[in-house]
Order: sequence, then structure tokens, then C-alpha cells
Amino acid sequence: MNREKLHTLLGDLPNVDISAKKVAEDDMGDFILEHLVLELNGHEKAPAFFSRPKNATTYPVCLFSHSHGGFYHMGKNELLHPAPYMYKIPYAQALAKMGIACLAIDHWCFGERSGRREGETFKSMLWRGQVMWGMMVYDSLRALDYLHSRPDVDTSRIFALGMSMGSSMSIWVSALDERVKFCVDICCLTDFEELERNGNLDAHGIFYYVPNLRKHFEMADINALIAPRPHLSTAGIYDNLTPVAGLTKIEAALQVAYEKAGAPGDFTLKTYPCGHLETREMREDVLAFIKENTQ
Repeated sequence: MNREKLHTLLGDLPNVDISAKKVAEDDMGDFILEHLVLELNGHEKAPAFFSRPKNATTYPVCLFSHSHGGFYHMGKNELLHPAPYMYKIPYAQALAKMGIACLAIDHWCFGERSGRREGETFKSMLWRGQVMWGMMVYDSLRALDYLHSRPDVDTSRIFALGMSMGSSMSIWVSALDERVKFCVDICCLTDFEELERNGNLDAHGIFYYVPNLRKHFEMADINALIAPRPHLSTAGIYDNLTPVAGLTKIEAALQVAYEKAGAPGDFTLKTYPCGHLETREMREDVLAFIKENTQ
């Protein structure tokens, strides 16, 4: 399987020029926060935050993808105000102290784009040959284009990070675009077969389901496209979104994929005695991995 095939499963995608407008800028103490409106898809603008460290002219950048959790009002605000299942210190603050900038966009139906219901959006897109998850991933891929247009971004050190839905987004974007130098996914390394075997398909929102995906790819296949780039995956052993049998299966497959890619050991799965939750220990492991790969 290859990334070109995976890309075809995103549905009918637009082809438009991107643009950006900065509408405000705030001093947040540890960083400067830019309020942006991005034109990414030609259908609906994507409000965004860009947090940048002070006293630096160029910096590594985290493409931060927000979670779901039914918090449709949150979206990109998760960068500044963690969801209840995330560790309490915002990633914008934690990463700014490491000299790292972040870009977070509101995905379809979230944040400032939350006026339309998720199910309604999914159905409307399906009628038109579009895939909701495909359109969400497409916005993230175009967000990478935007980052490459900024002179203050060190494009050799762009990485993807997110939890839950944001974890899935980070995996897909990293698999599809080699400009992502490494990937951190938190609490959503989901083996599709084990998820269905455990009767937990409804644990994911409707956005998650891509037509024909399992004719061609399992989760391990998608993740294998990230090799040989470094990849840290974290998971709770009591999380019903990531059955332990599925984690074991994916880890074994990816160890083989990374060995074949000449990068043995560059995929790491770390598990913790928790559910769908980013613990303090998990956060410390994530930050250590980021530090190691942005130096």
C-alpha cells in the first residue's frame, strides 16, 4: 500500500490557492498568539491560532490537531485550554518554553466553524462525493502549505501532534506528507479489526469512517507510511478506543516496517495504566521525545 492510494480515499478534493489574514495578535506572557483566518479549501475559511515564542526569528513548529470529545465549541482553543482528558498545562505554553511555535486550526464543525452539525456535514459531503474526514485531512495538509509560506518557520522541523481525533489527524497527515518530520499521537492508535471485534465502533464519531478504507488499509498500514521518520504513540491500557490486542498487533507490524525502512527503534509505543487520558507521565514522555527530535 502507498500514500497515493491513501490519498485517493480522501474523496473529491478542491484545488484552490491558499491565503491567510491576521486579524489580531495577543501577548500571552510566554508567547505571542496570532489570530488568523486561513483560506484552505475554497468552501469554508478556517480560523486558526499561531503561537510563536518570543525573542526568536525562526523556530520549529508543531502542527497541533485538536480532539473531539463532543466539545464542538472548543476546536483550536484546545491549544490554549486543554480538554478535560488532557494534562492541565496547555501545549502552546509548554512548547513555547522549548522555543517551539504551534499552528492550530478549527476543523469542520468545531470552534468558530461549529454552526453546522457533524452528522449533517457528513451527509451533505457524502452526497457530493466528498468524505468528511478527507476534507478535514485536506485542511491540515494545506495548513502545512501555509507553514511553508512563512519565513519564520524552520520547515526542516515541522512535526504533528494531537490527542484523540487529533491523534488520528497527526497520523494521517504524517503518513500522507513527508514534510512532517516526526509524529506524536496521543491516545488513538486504533486497530480497526479489534475495535469492531470489541463492539466499540460507536466510540468514534461519524467523521472517522472513510468509505472503502479497510479494502486497502488497516491502521498499521497507514502508520507504516510514516517510516522511517520518528513516531511516538502513547496509549492507556484501559482506553476502549485503543484495545490492547490492537496496540500489540500494530506495534509488531511497525517494528517490522521500521526495520525494513532502515530505522529500527524509531517507532515507540508507550502505554500507561489509564483510560482515554493524557497523564503527567505521558506528557513528560511526549515533551522529551519532542525535545530529542527538534534539537
